[in-house]
Amino acid sequence: MERDASRECLASLLSEEAAGLRQFEALLEREHQALAAQDMEKIQSTARTRQEQLGSLAQIEEQRRALCRLHGHSDDKPGLEALMSWCDPDGSLLPTLSDCAQRALRCRNLNDRNGALVTAMLRHVERRLAVLRGESNMTVIYGPRGYSAAGQSKRILGAV
Repeated sequence: MERDASRECLASLLSEEAAGLRQFEALLEREHQALAAQDMEKIQSTARTRQEQLGSLAQIEEQRRALCRLHGHSDDKPGLEALMSWCDPDGSLLPTLSDCAQRALRCRNLNDRNGALVTAMLRHVERRLAVLRGESNMTVIYGPRGYSAAGQSKRILGAV
């Protein structure tokens, strides 16, 4: 009976994790759209939701790790595999586990994409601020002949 109860508990956790990852994936897509549109209200809204969803996913992961430890297994991938081979010998939970792994990878890739967009936006803002401040920390631009165009005159915004 303990084996069946553990299998049901693990099945429930994996199902919750898959659903949470689907929601997180959709959120990351919405976040990308908000970032691309520079819609600050949507960016802030998705940031709050992101924190909530990450908290929920972390809680599910901790429950799964606790289930592994409860049965004397490590709380890492080999421990989960050992737990699954004991409580789910026919491998009926493997498709859900595989779905979770694939979704987590997609979420990581989407998060990296969003992070790259944020980084590019911040660099753009920093360059604009440098121009407004009159700082000469500008990127050197080379012309088609391979030499610097740095000798050209520059006008500092706000200066007469």
